[in-house]
Amino acid sequence: MDAATSAAPLHIAIFPWFAMGHFTPYLHLSNKLAERGHRISFLVPQRTQTKLHHLNLNPHLITFVPIKLPHVHGLPHHAETTSDVPFSLFPLIATAMDCTQKDIQLLLRDLNPNIVFFDFQHWLPSLTRSLGIKSVAYFIVHPLSAAYLGNGPRRSQGRELTELDLMEPPPGLPDSCIKFQSHELRFLAEVRKLEFGSGVLLYDRVHNSFCSADAIGFKGCREIDGPYADYLETVFGKPVFLSGPLLPEPPNTSLEEKWISWLGGLNPGSVIFCAYGSESQLSENQLQELLLGLELTGFPFLAALKPPDGFESIEEALPEGFGERVKGRGIAYGGWVQQQLILGHPSVGCFITHCGASSVTEALVNKCGLVLLPRLSSDHIMNAKMMSMILKVGVEVEKGEEDGLFTKESLCKAVKTVMDDDGNEIGREVRKNHAKLRNFLLSENLESSCLDTFCQQLRDLCNDSRI
Repeated sequence: MDAATSAAPLHIAIFPWFAMGHFTPYLHLSNKLAERGHRISFLVPQRTQTKLHHLNLNPHLITFVPIKLPHVHGLPHHAETTSDVPFSLFPLIATAMDCTQKDIQLLLRDLNPNIVFFDFQHWLPSLTRSLGIKSVAYFIVHPLSAAYLGNGPRRSQGRELTELDLMEPPPGLPDSCIKFQSHELRFLAEVRKLEFGSGVLLYDRVHNSFCSADAIGFKGCREIDGPYADYLETVFGKPVFLSGPLLPEPPNTSLEEKWISWLGGLNPGSVIFCAYGSESQLSENQLQELLLGLELTGFPFLAALKPPDGFESIEEALPEGFGERVKGRGIAYGGWVQQQLILGHPSVGCFITHCGASSVTEALVNKCGLVLLPRLSSDHIMNAKMMSMILKVGVEVEKGEEDGLFTKESLCKAVKTVMDDDGNEIGREVRKNHAKLRNFLLSENLESSCLDTFCQQLRDLCNDSRI
């Protein structure tokens, strides 16, 4: 095959798990690939398309392909994604997704892409193999998370990992200086037993995807994530690709006037911004501890939070007298905010994040100090450990060893550690490390080079008849 042919654009089908937290980063990846001329067929439930159109920056190359979900008993008729149902019904969304296999086979036969990217559809590689299409199990979690928590060499004879097993890293895993609290170990062990649709365990979906795909992919770069990618290549005996850090595109809109006005009246670096994710909720008690902790810092703050279960609005859940005490200094906001633009505002000096993948990336390329308050989710916990214990670019809020609850005092302490100019040694270290990592991520040609390598690896995969 000559050089011109080997560099020809690929046709890539993208088929993420039915959650907005997966669609968005997958579409972000699609935009990066489309900028290099690759054609993308993005498979998405019918009604969900409208929520994604504004994120498609290359509509001439990225085409949404609608999927009709069959009805599953117990699932509301309108439900297509995890944002449409409570967590308890997530497995039914997975069952509905699994019921699309025949339709997906017909779609892929018609589309005839070179490669399909997928995550939780562990049945997909056998389907693509029968059609002569390559498959890549591409996950938005950090490679460290897959390496540490995955069903790798520590699992033997079908025995599931216990809390005791998870206290120690798997054999051969590099840079594994991670310590978990008791409540985290308990959660990580329990989630491994979670049935996630069609009678399949969540971790078996991931493990089977890794085992059966032609290659495995992650967001990341060799300089930071290379050791974990190499480890996973050894464990699974197949190539592991890194797509680059996938830095956020510059926003094509301006910050809303109300935030420009409010932030513009405050000192540079003085504001705490807290955003707890579009699908994440705190309990009433923890939401109030968070707000009281923000009040306790003495800094101005903007907290974008979903109301707890049982409350129609964030205002109903505020601590008694809170609104009057923080009037003019603090805002508890229950609506959507322009996170990326707020993070880049010079008045913002601290970001409290739930440690979702997209939020982590946006945080790392901005200058504000990082306070880590991960929600109880495997990848969020691991993202927090990566940033606090390995990269040392943020401070995690202390929680109770057994109950996993934080207090207003522990939140205030974490904020002051990263914001006080005359703070302690930990604050100085994380600010220095964050600045160094930010400069690296934003360095000229880093992302372009990573993506060029990634695209060449995809071409090589398509041209390798042995796989």
